[in-house]
Amino acid sequence: MVTTSSKRIARIISTIFVPPSFTLIIFICFSIFFENDLSKKLTLILVTIVFGFALHILLFIFFKRKGKLVDLDASIKEERTIPFLFSEIIYLIGFIILISNHIDIISIAFWFCYITNTIIIVLINRFWKISVHAMGSSGPLAIILYLLGPIGIIFMLIPIAVGWSRIKLKCHTHSQVLIGGLFGFMSTYFQILLIVKLFSNAR
Repeated sequence: MVTTSSKRIARIISTIFVPPSFTLIIFICFSIFFENDLSKKLTLILVTIVFGFALHILLFIFFKRKGKLVDLDASIKEERTIPFLFSEIIYLIGFIILISNHIDIISIAFWFCYITNTIIIVLINRFWKISVHAMGSSGPLAIILYLLGPIGIIFMLIPIAVGWSRIKLKCHTHSQVLIGGLFGFMSTYFQILLIVKLFSNAR
């Protein structure tokens, strides 16, 4: 009974905190705090809903219904590449729209991380099954720590919970979750630092 209950909790956490959920939450916050112009706020929110959240969810549902994915966890490594490549295209379209509308550099930089990290996921996935859930929760932690400083460490509880849920559901091993979390955090944090620095120097 305890095991069943813990697995139910793990499934809830894993479902709620899919990577696109973090995208939605973070960028809506960015639209509120970093965009003063109403049209830019609405653009960022709309692009996030469509190209950062909805299309990715629908994409995996589509592949699942077509029998291209054994489950929505994309448990089989070999089945993950094509959906991730489509996700890459979706992110690229969203990025172009954000650039064209002169959205704040923080949002641009963080969105760019989704593009580069997805490319790297596809490359890694050819040889090894890294945890995208872990990456998808640790990337937002990186931007939160960048913006808020040490106080942002309290949000580490979310990646820890997400990692636990993926292991509990037997979707990933401890190493796949750990490497996914570390990679997602470091890749995102250093890309943000670099992009913002380059933007500041160019001004």
